[in-house]
Amino acid sequence: MTSKTLTQDVMKADVRKKADQGCYLRSVRFRRDEVPSFSEYPFSLPAVCRLTEIRLHPKVTFLVGENGTGKSTLLEAIAVAAGFNPEGGTRNFNFSTKDSHSELHRYLTIVRTYKKPVDGFFLRAESFYNLATKIDELAVASSYGNRSLHEQSHGEAFWATMMNRCKGRGLYLLDEPEAALSPSRQMAMVARIHELVQQDSQLVIATHSPIIMAYPDAMILQFSEEGVEVVEYEETEHYRVTREFMINRKKMLDILLE
Repeated sequence: MTSKTLTQDVMKADVRKKADQGCYLRSVRFRRDEVPSFSEYPFSLPAVCRLTEIRLHPKVTFLVGENGTGKSTLLEAIAVAAGFNPEGGTRNFNFSTKDSHSELHRYLTIVRTYKKPVDGFFLRAESFYNLATKIDELAVASSYGNRSLHEQSHGEAFWATMMNRCKGRGLYLLDEPEAALSPSRQMAMVARIHELVQQDSQLVIATHSPIIMAYPDAMILQFSEEGVEVVEYEETEHYRVTREFMINRKKMLDILLE
């Protein structure tokens, strides 16, 4: 075993130790014995069919992986199992534009700590328009910057929600927040994550952004055909591919466009 490998193992062990401490959610357990069939979606997903328990970091847990590996599906299931509306919002939101969420939440057990969050929000890029519409209907724009989210660009509305609605001392579940944000706003998102962490918050974030997942005091769970594993930032495909492209842009373009 090399010194580098040993160091990585120690770091991963430390991450798992922190996860055991918990903040609001300590872990998510999958009741496999109750699943009627692993041949149907979402139970047929490799990351799901191999799942037993996921321990969460007390501050930030990133769910990363290729499209279709199940990270957003699991985040959605965690959100619903924790009491949030499937299309996003707080626990008080109860609307449905279209029931598209899976049944996975029915087979999850949320292991909580003794602490209870004061605030909470489930933010989904996919259904943000529906959420903004509901906020207008409820006339609660004062909690989102005193301006209708529909009167702003997608990115501005998304950012206004992060800055105004997330109050701290909360549990925040974010599904691909980079979808609405420019690179500079993604860097600002890292700072916002840190502010919320300092305000005694816990975040679980599904993302493809190598900028956002660079937040240091976090655990990265990588979803793949082999299941789910804890990885270091530099081990993620997102980091490696982006770095390779930026360093060897001409060579990469020649290969892609030949």
